[in-house]
Amino acid sequence: MNDITEGGGKADGIITCDACPVLCRIRPEKTGACDRYGNSAGVLVRMDPLVVTQRAVDDKGAVVPFLEAAERWDGSLVRPDAPVFVTGIGATTTYPDYKPAPFIVASRHDGVDMVTVVSEGVFSYCGVKVKIDTDRYIGPEPAAVRVDGEQIGHVTTAEYGSQMLALGGVRHLTGGSKKEGTVTCAALLALCNKEAVEMTIDDGATIVVQAGKPPIINGVQEARMRVGCGSATLGIFAPQWHGHVDEVIVVDDHITGVLTEHQAGRFLDMPHAGIRVRGRKSTPGRYFQVAEPGSGWGGTDVKDPLTIVERIDTKTAWPGLRLLMVSTTGEDSAFFVLDDQLKPKPAAMPDPIRLVVDRIGENCEPALCTVLFMGGAGGSLRAGVTVNPVRLTRSIKHLRTRVTVGGAPVYVWPGGGITVMVDVTRLPDRAFGYVPTPALVAPIEFTLPYQDYVELGGYTDRMKRIEEVLQMPRAKPSAWRPDNPWPFDRSAALA
Repeated sequence: MNDITEGGGKADGIITCDACPVLCRIRPEKTGACDRYGNSAGVLVRMDPLVVTQRAVDDKGAVVPFLEAAERWDGSLVRPDAPVFVTGIGATTTYPDYKPAPFIVASRHDGVDMVTVVSEGVFSYCGVKVKIDTDRYIGPEPAAVRVDGEQIGHVTTAEYGSQMLALGGVRHLTGGSKKEGTVTCAALLALCNKEAVEMTIDDGATIVVQAGKPPIINGVQEARMRVGCGSATLGIFAPQWHGHVDEVIVVDDHITGVLTEHQAGRFLDMPHAGIRVRGRKSTPGRYFQVAEPGSGWGGTDVKDPLTIVERIDTKTAWPGLRLLMVSTTGEDSAFFVLDDQLKPKPAAMPDPIRLVVDRIGENCEPALCTVLFMGGAGGSLRAGVTVNPVRLTRSIKHLRTRVTVGGAPVYVWPGGGITVMVDVTRLPDRAFGYVPTPALVAPIEFTLPYQDYVELGGYTDRMKRIEEVLQMPRAKPSAWRPDNPWPFDRSAALA
């Protein structure tokens, strides 16, 4: 437990916090295990401010564009009549679940009476999905991902130019040892709060992941996400190489491309060069498994690109044949000319070819880590919204109720329950918390027309006007992120 006040104030009486199942007994002027609730003069209080976001407006009441709003914002409420949205950050929870949500906010937008039900959800059933933009080999599927030696998730199916991790989930949070659950919860919390986490992968790499930042793999920071697989790279740049080179081989762990065999080369009437690469031929000019995965060229273990050349057909190839070998990011490239014995010899790369190799790099997007929080809100959390929880689920599925997390837009998975997924970079900083059960605490908001809320069986007797909320000492104004859809915009909600 930590001091609430500097030096630790004293007051009579220990109180029990009922905001989660741990039921911390908190001494006067101390906080509970999660640091989120404290004993202030014998009263249980939420220690963090309630984050209230507001869109900046000009003198005529119009919303200020993104850059202008960022420049003008000074941290205060811009105008009393500016659009306001109360987030769940700092709102408190509904535990033990039958309690109405801590904030049921009534407001009026575009002539429509609206309600936003605001809470902090305790998510035992949660995790993160991590997208790592790299061709580098990070480990086999489904290898264990570990922090401090404890498994917190696994490597999952690779996607186009990215490696993917599935981390957390109820089995790692509560299904293993106490240490496994504690380490998993701490790693998830750090990732969701946009902090860096170092992980090791069994039979793979050591990686550092931070939302919105480049991945660091075995101590090397990635810079580029590949422009495409080897075949796609040929399809994009073949016309630009035509006439300057006789063969191009794009080395790729997934699909290595050979230009003169590929349909792109055939379309340009390029003659076969007779250079056959290793691996399993898929379709003309497209080869699988030319090498093992690794940190070399195109996500393979290749250091010398000529090692993937299986043979050169003496009946097809010719002396002076110009050969370019390049990776899918353009970071690795080499130019060769066949000698009289049809052996590839390194040569200076001509400027027209170098221009296209550089263009591959130019077309590669910056390598980043994406962290998506994923949680199940289809259980007891709904009881804080309505006495008939299934109606909330149906209202969300029918697009009558809009779900946000800290004001950020979410993807709601089809099927049963309310399973949401959100990009953590679209939330304010430090939006997530935890309880030592262990579980993550995430803000969540449900916004819908007032009449719909009545039909849901909502707690209309517990509603507060937005003006009341803004007068609370804990209310902390924050600038609305203009690239997030405005929750009260019905057209955006139905898009």
